[in-house]
Amino acid sequence: MKFLRDVLDSQHHNFVKGGKLEKFYPIYEMIDTFVYTPGETTKGSVHVRDGIDLKRTMITVAMALMPCVLMAMYNTGLQAQLGLQGLGASEVAGWRGAIMAALGFGIDPSNILGNFILGFLYFFPIFLVTNIAGGIWETIFATVRGHEINEGFLVTGLLFPLILPPTIPLWQVAVGISFGVVVGKEVFGGTGKNFLNPALTARAFLFFAYPAEISGDLVWVAADGFSGATALGQAAAGGMQSLTANFTWMDAFLGFIPGSMGETSTLACLLGAAFLIWNGIGSWRIMLSMLVSTMAFAWILNMIGSETNPMFSITPMWHLVIGGFAFGTVFMATDPVSASMTQKGHWYYGALIGFMVILVRVINPAFPEGVMLAILFGNCFAPLIDYFVVNSHIKKRELRHV
Repeated sequence: MKFLRDVLDSQHHNFVKGGKLEKFYPIYEMIDTFVYTPGETTKGSVHVRDGIDLKRTMITVAMALMPCVLMAMYNTGLQAQLGLQGLGASEVAGWRGAIMAALGFGIDPSNILGNFILGFLYFFPIFLVTNIAGGIWETIFATVRGHEINEGFLVTGLLFPLILPPTIPLWQVAVGISFGVVVGKEVFGGTGKNFLNPALTARAFLFFAYPAEISGDLVWVAADGFSGATALGQAAAGGMQSLTANFTWMDAFLGFIPGSMGETSTLACLLGAAFLIWNGIGSWRIMLSMLVSTMAFAWILNMIGSETNPMFSITPMWHLVIGGFAFGTVFMATDPVSASMTQKGHWYYGALIGFMVILVRVINPAFPEGVMLAILFGNCFAPLIDYFVVNSHIKKRELRHV
């Protein structure tokens, strides 16, 4: 590492103000601060000492996502092999099949390593395209504005692939993340100034622009011609009877079901939640209020029932383990930039999202997954929630001094 440090130091004069490569300082600074701790320190008598900065925050979130990443690769490969086995295929098609064959893996869902490798071959290209396309936009805006490349995209570039189906075309991945970064974040000033979650903004764009590649029964299992409805799709079609006939609650909890690559495992999300809460990064208030609100409203609708809408029959415990509820609760709703800022606001913000999740899932059976829209809806109301909370505190203080 000393060699890289010497190279960076020897080229520093070319990138600082007045250097011949001054315009590319954001790229130099990005490489330097990603590999090494920033050399700048706060000067002056008035400043706050803190052991956490943006880079450490984002790296902590990325580490919390690792269980979901591992589960994304394993379950994507598992579901693909189960689908191919159901179709009676003898081998995996295309370039992925050639790599699997070269490594000596056939279609065998019981082979754990084979599942991981096949899942990696689906996940990694999406991850790579996301980070290349999004990173280019981040670099362009940082260069034009003359500031450092923020580490915020480190998490967005990891979240976005996890909320996509494995079969999505790579050009749509590039278009989607471009929309999320540019329209969802950079037009508002960049990291820290956006009011919408960029990864969810990108996914919402793809959902409404290219619904055929991100919805339906054919996109969740990477096996051409195999129809694998998600648990929510089964629930919307036949309620609890159809849901329990195709999946067990434990399989849904562990994540061995079709769905977006990184969203299926509630257990992996809980491990990430524990890590975020332990490090003080994720708001347990948002997670808890969203959980309670979702279960309470789901229970009310479940008690009311419906003869025409099968989603009313889904119990609260099932709502927690299907779809993107756990992933959205832990990693999306708690985004410190787009979520409510005040501690009291966290309770209202999480409760609002939980209510909206069930409202969209149950009342509108044509769109069974409500987490994405619910969180974006909550993002829009977060500033208003904080406004009322702050003003409430101000009025209470004024009354104490009357």
